[in-house]
Amino acid sequence: MTNKKPNTKIPLSSFLNAFPKVDLPITLTTDLHHTFSQENKPFSEVMVRQYIEPQQGVADEFTEYIPCFRLPTHKDIHALIYWKASLLTYEYVLMVLDKKGHVIEHKGIAGTKAMDQTLVRSVATFKEDGTIYVVGGITDSNDETQYDASNSQTILMELLEDGEIVVLNEQKLQ
Repeated sequence: MTNKKPNTKIPLSSFLNAFPKVDLPITLTTDLHHTFSQENKPFSEVMVRQYIEPQQGVADEFTEYIPCFRLPTHKDIHALIYWKASLLTYEYVLMVLDKKGHVIEHKGIAGTKAMDQTLVRSVATFKEDGTIYVVGGITDSNDETQYDASNSQTILMELLEDGEIVVLNEQKLQ
């Protein structure tokens, strides 16, 4: 990973630079992380220890993190999306920091999780007005073509100017 000493601190600006700014709207699909892993420089081990592990806990040797992008936000916060790949769980995480680098919110926003014989998948769309639309559903892990729409749900969230993520509406699709 890196040759830096374990006690080395990475400046917040260096961590933020790992996340390119994007134009909205953008939709996080189950395979978009491949693009991010090709285009973005991976986190250093020191960055993971300093900025990711305090929220996620210490990762095992099978866990990988990829910086994705930085959302355009209010001037007092930084909203960052990164990809976390671990055993049977792949998710996009929204981490909101204040200007000093303190975490305001930290939330899994979309991804895929294997549970028993099912796959739970969700995608998220970030809109210009700060709203986040998440649509999720369940498929049989043995036959991914068999999607049951009655098990789907939508969640409407909003990223507020103070960095809080609020759920505005959650409903199961029928």
